Amino acid sequence: MTIFAGWKSTLQNIIIFSMKIKINNQSKHALPEYATSLSAGMDLRANLAESVILKPLERKLIPTGLFIELPEGYEAQIRPRSGLALKKGITVLNSPGTIDADYRGEIGVILINLSADDFEIADGERICQMVIAQHAQAEWIEVEALTDTKRGAGGFGHTGL
Repeated sequence: MTIFAGWKSTLQNIIIFSMKIKINNQSKHALPEYATSLSAGMDLRANLAESVILKPLERKLIPTGLFIELPEGYEAQIRPRSGLALKKGITVLNSPGTIDADYRGEIGVILINLSADDFEIADGERICQMVIAQHAQAEWIEVEALTDTKRGAGGFGHTGL
């Protein structure tokens, strides 16, 4: 998405980049969709024959019934839903999970229960968000030394509060 400044800071011309992505929906649910016109992610739903109980600190792979074909240079990122994380302690374990452009299997979501209570995942429950993102592949250039910076090798917490 590219945003150009309007006449005032409250007025903007918004150009939304859209792409067509092939999807095979073998679930019992509608296709994923954006909740609002400016949403970055779309909710994915659990596709279950019966509810799944996620016990405290337990993790399970939850099927979605969705299969996608991403264009080269793109990935799908699987991220937690903020409401589930805050209210129920449910999150995506490998967050963000990456779906590569050459993967053609079912999208599965690794959920973990970080709360002290059992959590029931029902069929059709919104379990995560999926964001489509462009990426680059790196080509390594081996060198003897790196360019010096003010920060240098300072690690976590090095830049202060």
